[in-house]
Amino acid sequence: MKTGLLALSFAIVSSGYLAQMKSLPKLESGVSYELAQFRKSVLSDIKYQLDLKIPESKSERISGTEVLSFNYKKQNEAPLLIDFKEEAASLVSVTVNGKVTKPVFQNEHIIIDAQYLKSGLNQVHFTFLAGNGALNRREGYLYTLFVPDRARTMFPCFDQPNLKANYSLTLTIPEKWNAIANGKLKETRVQKGTKTLYFETSDLIPTYLFSFAAGDFKAFTDKIDRQDSRILYRETDSAKITNSMDSVFTLYRNSLDYFEKWTQIPHPFQKHGMVAVPDFQFGGMEHPGAILFQNSTLFLDKNATQNQLNNRSNLIAHEVAHLWFGDMVTMDWFNDVWMKEVFANFMADKSTGAASNKSVYDLKFLTTHFPAAYSVDRTLGANPIRQVLDNLQNAGMMYGPIIYSKAPIMMRQLELLTGEENFRKGIGEYLKKYAYSNATWPDLIDILDRRTREDLQSWNRVWVNDPGRPVVEYQVKYKGDKIENFTVSQHPEYGKEQKSWPQEFEISLFYPDRTEKIDVKLSGMQKEIPELKGKTKPLFILQNSSGIGYGVFGIDTAVMSNFSLIKDPVSRASAYISLYENMLGGRSVSPEEALQFFAEQLQKETTELNVRLIAGYISTIYWEFLPESKRLKISDTLENTVWQALQAQTAKNNKKILFDCYQGIFQSQQAYNTLYKIWESKVTPQDVSLNDEDFTNLALSLSLRNKDNKDLLQKQLDRITNTDRINRFKIIMKASSSDQKTRDEFFNGLVQKENRANESAVGAALGYLHHPLRQQTSTHYLPESLELLQEIQKTGAIFFPDNWLRSTFGNYQDPKALEAVNQFLMKNPDYNPILKNKILQATDNLKRAQILVK
Repeated sequence: MKTGLLALSFAIVSSGYLAQMKSLPKLESGVSYELAQFRKSVLSDIKYQLDLKIPESKSERISGTEVLSFNYKKQNEAPLLIDFKEEAASLVSVTVNGKVTKPVFQNEHIIIDAQYLKSGLNQVHFTFLAGNGALNRREGYLYTLFVPDRARTMFPCFDQPNLKANYSLTLTIPEKWNAIANGKLKETRVQKGTKTLYFETSDLIPTYLFSFAAGDFKAFTDKIDRQDSRILYRETDSAKITNSMDSVFTLYRNSLDYFEKWTQIPHPFQKHGMVAVPDFQFGGMEHPGAILFQNSTLFLDKNATQNQLNNRSNLIAHEVAHLWFGDMVTMDWFNDVWMKEVFANFMADKSTGAASNKSVYDLKFLTTHFPAAYSVDRTLGANPIRQVLDNLQNAGMMYGPIIYSKAPIMMRQLELLTGEENFRKGIGEYLKKYAYSNATWPDLIDILDRRTREDLQSWNRVWVNDPGRPVVEYQVKYKGDKIENFTVSQHPEYGKEQKSWPQEFEISLFYPDRTEKIDVKLSGMQKEIPELKGKTKPLFILQNSSGIGYGVFGIDTAVMSNFSLIKDPVSRASAYISLYENMLGGRSVSPEEALQFFAEQLQKETTELNVRLIAGYISTIYWEFLPESKRLKISDTLENTVWQALQAQTAKNNKKILFDCYQGIFQSQQAYNTLYKIWESKVTPQDVSLNDEDFTNLALSLSLRNKDNKDLLQKQLDRITNTDRINRFKIIMKASSSDQKTRDEFFNGLVQKENRANESAVGAALGYLHHPLRQQTSTHYLPESLELLQEIQKTGAIFFPDNWLRSTFGNYQDPKALEAVNQFLMKNPDYNPILKNKILQATDNLKRAQILVK
């Protein structure tokens, strides 16, 4: 009764009250930039005291009490807006400075009337039911994920990054559960089947970094920074745990040591702690004291590939780097969210590269970042690194490969421009100046600008504030067999604007007995390279041979017939990437020529990261840029080429990559029989090691080629013993079913938010639902998939809209699919521009296929 009366009072807004609102920023859902700036000017010394009671059943609501304390500069009779994106009935009671209030609840804000507020210290007491939107409640456990603005979906707060606060947390949980939070655990009390955990007050952090995880987790403790530090996990494969646990802590300690030395700043928070989350929708999340990691990336068996090992070391280094970059110094507003991510990725590359030689670092940097950045920057939906953000409710859409991959490439060019030592000192000054506070990208540019003669403001515009990449061509004139003139030029890939990307890269001239290299600093539209005048005519020329330059580099097709002359793995990777990018642009190389070349290289290429790169290109070209008639015509030949390469390769990891490639592209009955026998018997080809997840993936690949796969999928389900992996497979097997009705039921069920809760599994399932072998019966899902996108963005985590689109449209070449996209965009001319760009990004290959598929 009390809750109902209070909820009713929230809905009543008098005309007199609305008149008061004129002195405030516009009242709208989310957290507008205007509101954030206003609150920053009047609020300080914020503290949250939260007491939550978490029942074991995820169907029961979590109840809580909260004391929100803050210093306030009272502005006449202006009310105060507190963010809470929940139904009014979830707010049971509110007391302001000792007085029970009847606040208005409107547009996702609790509005506290000025009569209850005072200048100086204020306290607001809430009794509430926690919203589930960002609690990620699964069977037996939960973990919070509040980035970028989702803390307000759980509890009332000031949900903006530049209002940092301290958090005192108390959790009451089932007795058998474990929990972790930002602060140290100071006391535990057990009573009748439950236990209450009291955590120390956290360090100063923004709402998006406040976090806890609780559930039926196992715990492992080891030393980090001379402290006992715990990791919570649910992995049940004892071999993986034994093989990985020491490595995880060692990688963490090594990263910590590197960043403390590089920044000259000790670890900035009170404790360390980790949680390995099954089916985590991110790779990791940098909550200080409670870092979340994707379970499958963290725990590996003894046969892990170099790529898996690299991913794990990079992930751990990335999240540890965030402790300085993002956690200690936080962006002022989420338009600069890329700053924390670029530094985390760039510094992770530095720290992991410090343990290897330069060529290994360069190859990993090139193959990790460039293809991913190009996948967005080549599209008509490309976004700049730094974007405009009007409201935090749109912040999640700003994430993507431009932030995670183009930005580190940009930062590497910036370091080259300013000089490594000036760069390091400038970053150190930035970290010390803004420690435990907030900063903007212009704040950093101003610091670096004072340390170089270069014009960083102009450099910043084209690299950071504008989208897109350059097309870099060369023109060479010969006189006899000598170079008379060599000129490099650049122009934007799209548009008529005349602009240039200041950057460094390398050009190599290849001869039968030698390679001659020259470094190029390109700052304008065109540059003559006098150092090459008089050089003997080479067999071929390779631009960007060191893999540092960014853009579409014109390719000399003679590289394909003389490829054995390229001894350096980095130069080979750069050539592979340039061939693929030129193919996509319809320049010099056709899809058939590129596919044949990459397939031939499978036996010859021995460097693991390059084998993985070209195997990925083979799959993409085969499914997306060859018409079905050509695919069927060359299928047997391609299968045999991949299988023979698998036999010829000597490195186990390369064999595993090629086995995955084979099971991804096969179509013949003979190949099906071979793979089915491997799956059924669990007897693998020599030196090919498959773990339980690999056999699950193999079963799913077989199911796509099986007209009645019910028994196959059920048998695979029966094989799985880990509860979390069982739950994941149950989702995916519906989407991969040979029964159309089952697939329809799966897709129609996605309209309900609860059926999208496991975003990682849903994304994987959509890939099977829309696999090229199923697309004749899947195109009818496309219009509704687009219609659901805005709801996906509102209710899902930051990566889910992009995952939804790419998993849906990623492998289509059918003109009907492009027609569905075009009709949707025509029908919605005022569609959210950031989401529209996501659609253009995800469907770029589909659009190119209309030209390339012949």
